[in-house]
Amino acid sequence: MTQSGPEAGSAAGGQTPGDEPITVTDRRRIDPETGEVRPEGEPTPDTGSAPASGEEPALEEAKAPATDEVAELTAALQRERAQFANYKRRTEEEKQGRVAYGKQVLIEKLLPVLDDLDRAREHGDLESGPLRAVADKLAGSLSSEGLVKFGEPGDVFDPELHEAVQNDGSGAEPVLGAVYRSGYRLGDKVIRTAMVTVTDPAPAGASGAQDAPTGAQ
Repeated sequence: MTQSGPEAGSAAGGQTPGDEPITVTDRRRIDPETGEVRPEGEPTPDTGSAPASGEEPALEEAKAPATDEVAELTAALQRERAQFANYKRRTEEEKQGRVAYGKQVLIEKLLPVLDDLDRAREHGDLESGPLRAVADKLAGSLSSEGLVKFGEPGDVFDPELHEAVQNDGSGAEPVLGAVYRSGYRLGDKVIRTAMVTVTDPAPAGASGAQDAPTGAQ
């Protein structure tokens, strides 16, 4: 008589329905046998064994190259940023230099006009009228750009600022006599020296002595 039911199955196969095989999937990124990093998507073998004892050192070895690469990339980025900052600074300095040079060239071309206005002022042609307004506006505009006029009678003679065309003094304490052409400074740079004569300073009280006879008359 043939047996049926659970007893028959148990006797035939030696297993009960609940005795299914247990499968363990190894999902570790580091191969415990070779110590290498497994590529993405590579199938991993099924194993039921415990993690190998060398797995933790292998993980540390895999992290070390990645850490070195990050440090190298960080240093390269810092170098690039420093080079860009230096390039930006040099570009700005060159830009400012070109602007200053262009300003100086333009002002130097206007200096003869200022000389003509100075001569007209000496002759009294700028006392009133539209020419005086034009002269004042031009002088104000150039002054706002940093142009400074120098060289007045009585100023101490400075060979770096004044060009002497005549010397009427002893040379002990030279001062400016007549000023034939004014000098100009643009910022800290002298763009034209003053053309002057050199003489000795007036004696102290000389002007007072000259005024006394005039007052007595």
